Amino acid sequence: MLIIPAIDLKGGKCVRLVKGREGTETVFSLDPVDVACRWEGAGAGLVHVVDLDGAFAGEPRNFDLVCSIARSISAPVQVGGGVRDIETVGKYIEEGLGRVVLGTAAIGDREFLREACAAYPGKIALGLDTSGGKIAVKGWTEVLEINAADFLDGLSSVGVSVVIHTDIDRDGTLEGVRAGSIESFVRSSPVPVVASGGVGTMDDLEALQPLEPFGLAGVILGRSIYTGAIDLKEAIERFSDAGKKADTMP
Repeated sequence: MLIIPAIDLKGGKCVRLVKGREGTETVFSLDPVDVACRWEGAGAGLVHVVDLDGAFAGEPRNFDLVCSIARSISAPVQVGGGVRDIETVGKYIEEGLGRVVLGTAAIGDREFLREACAAYPGKIALGLDTSGGKIAVKGWTEVLEINAADFLDGLSSVGVSVVIHTDIDRDGTLEGVRAGSIESFVRSSPVPVVASGGVGTMDDLEALQPLEPFGLAGVILGRSIYTGAIDLKEAIERFSDAGKKADTMP
């Protein structure tokens, strides 16, 4: 499974939130581009970037910074947060982003998701984030009465390359992963899954590794690598195939 470092952007800074709640941010760097270079230097074959301001506002707010990050490293960058129309998807792809993550708009409009996948094959991921097993949207400020498993049903015909699933109730807490819940999600998904939320130690990665045969393609690390709870280089060497780049991006 690919070990993927996250860079969350708020006000042009690299931050981490607790359970995605606005106002809980801890600033870890004033230079997100430098952070991206550091994570690539540790061996990252893919970097996950979230425009938090965009997620809350419903439109990109750190577009230029995201593009600067993508230009600064050779590893592919995937971005999400506030991408609600096909024009924005196209702008990111034209700027060299490896993949665009669609959430709120795609969940509310499966035809939009289908259109984006058809226009940019292999470049679209679905962000399907849950709280209490229910799907959350609009920067995680609204929880829908939709079970993730129900939404996943039939997704294979849409053309999504991967589903990125965040356990919101654990995100940014370092409390550990709920491996059983993640296993249920992975087994329900017809496409590969990248998991996120709660990873605090190498033991959490150990707990998730057995899910690879069922479709777990990667794990996103956030607060754990910023606080030093997990050494990114060590995690990549232990759990990822060395040198994974764009041609093996899950």
